[in-house]
Amino acid sequence: MNFSPELPRDAQSILELAARSMFDLFASASEGMMLVDRSGRVVWINDQYRRFLPALGFEQESDFVGHQVDEVVQNTQMHQVLLTGKPILIDLLSNRAGTFVVSRIPLRDDKGGVIGVLGIVLFDHPETTLQPLISKFARLQRDLDEARQSQQALKRELVRELAGQKHSGARRSKYTFASFVGASEAAVEVKRQARRASQSSSPVLLLGETGTGKELLAHAIHAASSRVDKPFVGVNIAAVPDTLLEAEFFGVAPGAYTGADRRGRDGKFVIADGGTLFLDEIGDMPLALQSKLLRALQEGEIEPLGSNKIISFDVRIIAATSRDLAALVRTGAFREDLFYRLNVLPIRVPPLRERRLDIPALLEVLAEDLALHSDAPAPELSRAALDVLCAQTWRGNIRELRNVLEQAAMRSDSASIDADVVAQVLKDAGVAQVPVQAVATDGVSASTALLRLLSVQVAELEHQAIQAAMQASNGNKWVAAKRLGISRATLYARLNLSEN
Repeated sequence: MNFSPELPRDAQSILELAARSMFDLFASASEGMMLVDRSGRVVWINDQYRRFLPALGFEQESDFVGHQVDEVVQNTQMHQVLLTGKPILIDLLSNRAGTFVVSRIPLRDDKGGVIGVLGIVLFDHPETTLQPLISKFARLQRDLDEARQSQQALKRELVRELAGQKHSGARRSKYTFASFVGASEAAVEVKRQARRASQSSSPVLLLGETGTGKELLAHAIHAASSRVDKPFVGVNIAAVPDTLLEAEFFGVAPGAYTGADRRGRDGKFVIADGGTLFLDEIGDMPLALQSKLLRALQEGEIEPLGSNKIISFDVRIIAATSRDLAALVRTGAFREDLFYRLNVLPIRVPPLRERRLDIPALLEVLAEDLALHSDAPAPELSRAALDVLCAQTWRGNIRELRNVLEQAAMRSDSASIDADVVAQVLKDAGVAQVPVQAVATDGVSASTALLRLLSVQVAELEHQAIQAAMQASNGNKWVAAKRLGISRATLYARLNLSEN
């Protein structure tokens, strides 16, 4: 490090002291340090670095110090720093001693010329030390990929329309897994299960209270599946009169009955052919239609009303309900055989009260969405207002949370919403408000809950990163380990852990 001769003496002393202090700090806090001269020869290593010598193949320090750095350290980039004079602040170095996170800093004389390089080993177990950062990057990359996938679907839709191939916007998925906001243990788990389900063609049954995001997950499963280019068709069974449900599902032949369209009408099975058919509120389906639906699912064929023609179809079924289907089966209100047909990949979508840690992030997204649909800026919540909202049980879940936020934004005189406004909205809605101080996290402290949340996230995202590396390397474990920056032994251990 060089200092300007124009600086006052006391300033130069401070800089020299700072340089020595920083050097001493790195020497004691790092995992190892070395110095090379302008010719690339190792001239010094500290005590921490000496422990790497046996792994590098050297019994004595004299076999290492005094030799060219590229002869004693495999894959080193010290010569690159000598040549360019530019530091390499963060890099991964792999050699016989292992994989390390290193920094390489050029040393200059008073004239600015490079006279050597300081090499610092920051971490010697990056697969453990940097895993949260690696996992966060992998998660952001995955969400980016999903956003790109959604964008590509929109482009394909536009191409179809420009080519005259009308494909209604209601017939494609509107959401991806990135749309399901939440990083709590419960949210991470439900997204993990849904991602696994997206890779299968078996029926999925989404179970959960109203307003938890079941329809959003259905869209996301379709968007992540191999059927993404095909239609996504949804039917809310509770919203269709019983007398019209059969025609809604199976279609109507031309002139099948008085008042029927002369051209006939395709049912949802035909419209969704090749794609996904989402059956929302399946628990409200009348018994008479349940047997016909079961037969259609088993045979892969339907017969439109008023027709003798059999039509084959290929759809992936995703069903959802807020009712207890198992209880309906016991009372005879839902066919047991249809229940088993649909209950192949059940996914329970947790209520909001089981993932309170997600409420701040959800409120931020909901506020931005409200701003997009109005001329007003996104509402901002005071700390006290946020605490009040996080404390409630939310029987209507995310749908109710949005309603309360929208009402509070309308009643507030400014973009900032305080706790009194939120409390009044809850009171007017007849909600028994839960005091903030009464909120508990299942008997554990908030810090403990957050630590548990982080550990679960890291484990899940680490598993996803390993699976992605294995897929990208076509199952080659050596290549996958190199991509991840970990040893093959570590990769084998992680794979065995995930399989057990």
